Formats: sequence, structure tokens, C-alpha cells
Amino acid sequence: MVITDIRVKYHLQVPADKREEVGRALGVHKKACPAAQSVTRGINVEWEADFEEV
Repeated sequence: MVITDIRVKYHLQVPADKREEVGRALGVHKKACPAAQSVTRGINVEWEADFEEV
């Protein structure tokens, strides 16, 4: 068995005034996360996020 893909789905509760900041942070997640960087050479990492404003 070989892992070829990792899919992450975030379900986030975010204050309305922080929604944009959280979106920017997730936008750089893949290139800023050491764990993602260590596996992306051989494993495709994809993510998506659902936001609930609180």
C-alpha cells in the first residue's frame, strides 16, 4: 500500500471580522506548513475549507 493523496477538509468557526485573515492564512498553508512540505514531493496534498461566521 502506498499513500499518493491526502485530502484535508477544515470546518472552521470564524468571527466575521477575521474571515479574510483566516482565508489568507489558509492560502499559504501548503507552502508554509513543514509537514505539508515534507510530504509534497511524493504525495499530492489537497485541502478545502468551510467557514461558519460566528
